[in-house]
Amino acid sequence: MSSNRLPIFTTSIVLLAMLVFSSCRNTSRTLPTATGSIYECVVVSSEEIYRELISPTMAADMPCLPQMEPYFHLSHVTAALFDDFLKSARNVLVVETDPTLPQVKALYSRDRWSKPQAVCRIKTPDQQALAAWWQQYGDAVRTWFVREELSRQVRFLKGGTNKDSRAALKQNMQCDMLIPEDYMLIRDSADLVWCCNNKGSMRRDLIIYRYPYTDTLQFTYDALCQKRDAVLGQVVTASLPGSYMGTEYRIFPPQMQSVRPLQDTLSTSSFYAYEMRGLWRIMQGEAMGGPFVSHTRLDPVNGQIITAEVFIYAAGQKKRNALRQAEAILYTLQLPDELSSHP
Repeated sequence: MSSNRLPIFTTSIVLLAMLVFSSCRNTSRTLPTATGSIYECVVVSSEEIYRELISPTMAADMPCLPQMEPYFHLSHVTAALFDDFLKSARNVLVVETDPTLPQVKALYSRDRWSKPQAVCRIKTPDQQALAAWWQQYGDAVRTWFVREELSRQVRFLKGGTNKDSRAALKQNMQCDMLIPEDYMLIRDSADLVWCCNNKGSMRRDLIIYRYPYTDTLQFTYDALCQKRDAVLGQVVTASLPGSYMGTEYRIFPPQMQSVRPLQDTLSTSSFYAYEMRGLWRIMQGEAMGGPFVSHTRLDPVNGQIITAEVFIYAAGQKKRNALRQAEAILYTLQLPDELSSHP
């Protein structure tokens, strides 16, 4: 593989933080439960702003899925139609025009009209100023909403986990993770733990593996791809003899970026991971494949590199929501140094 196949990019959340104002709500007030499904968002704006700016970004195709699915399913209304019923939506993006403003500003808040809820209010002097601002920060706004959804899923995971799977991870790698109750332990060794939810028509797998750390070059795009193919190619097979799991490079090569913790994860500020997102497929076997997401981190206590990956198999089904729900598990990984500081 060429080392310049895909540049590493970082999220725009740092730029976003320069503009964020998180409003504090009165926690004594009883809020209604948020309405709507995960990864749905209500957009309040003019028709032109919605059509030309907001929708192309917020409803863009999510990368590294085998079929086209948007980041968010959007519902659009004008300010005049934004009533109390719509204010209870789990994700709300409001664009307000105020000619007296000197520049565009974004206000971010949680649990404003319902709970759990994420609200972004963008105030702009005019559409021209908004267009320039959105071109620079639109992706970061979308990332903020995605991370809010992931954080909600992490809170849900705290409600119940699989004791056997977590015990195997602690014993073998001295790590912990909020592995859901329905992810059964199917393989564990000193360097690999594999859990699977194979209920119904969709299969979800979680594999955590480790290997010795020797050099920072092990965190490059090519090195992480090669290690994935080497490990999972040996572990994951299909029914035909000689079949094995591989990575799709030709049509949708994997994407890599650095990620930091969510607000509700258990990891400390030292958390830093490389995310790999792509498509897997069975080589020399059945026509099987699907999406995967992995986080790779350094365990400084044991001198190991630890990769935790989730992958989905659901022939003919939409996969965005299932993948995002599984992806949230990765943010709950705690390494040995974090466990010692947070018993």
